[in-house]
Amino acid sequence: MHLMRLQPIIVPGWKGSGPAHWQSLWETRLPRAVRVQQANWDLPVLQDWVKTVAHAITSASRPPLLIAHSLGCITVAHLPMAIRQQVAGALLVAPADVERPGAPPVLQDFAPVPRLPLHFPSIVVASTDDPYCRPDRAREFAADWGSDIVELPDAGHINDVSNLGHWPQGLRLLATLRRRAGWRVPVAADRITAMPAPSRHS
Repeated sequence: MHLMRLQPIIVPGWKGSGPAHWQSLWETRLPRAVRVQQANWDLPVLQDWVKTVAHAITSASRPPLLIAHSLGCITVAHLPMAIRQQVAGALLVAPADVERPGAPPVLQDFAPVPRLPLHFPSIVVASTDDPYCRPDRAREFAADWGSDIVELPDAGHINDVSNLGHWPQGLRLLATLRRRAGWRVPVAADRITAMPAPSRHS
């Protein structure tokens, strides 16, 4: 199954993703990729951010594949169940621990971090030296969300400062997730092979 059958939706974190960020580079590379545009990147409001991401999901013409970073990951975790059921999968990179000591007050609206299963295929990517989320906290998030987890050595916050360029490893993880999410793509009824009739001798 090709990525073109899904709708890549890029969900940046606090203050957005600059031109050198891998999210921005992927936006120009992935077919049909769209970026969530929050009204205020500097002063995030949970209700507003969730509403904007939910609108992007419900407006997608194909099953949505979320590509989130930092506070964007926490926003995805806050999505209501009715919206989650429309998501094909999510790559959750460097989730921001908004409950950590010293977290900026502007992020407190996103606390506490939801710890319920996401109910769609997901991969959490964490760094061993992320200043905004300890590895053990990222592992806890992944376990509670029902996500696989991949840990990168010394990659910081996995952002533009990490100098990842197009981040080929991330694209491979996205391809893995895409394959796992493929079952959510509707198949036309006339393409479904009929089950053979049970044998009278069985």
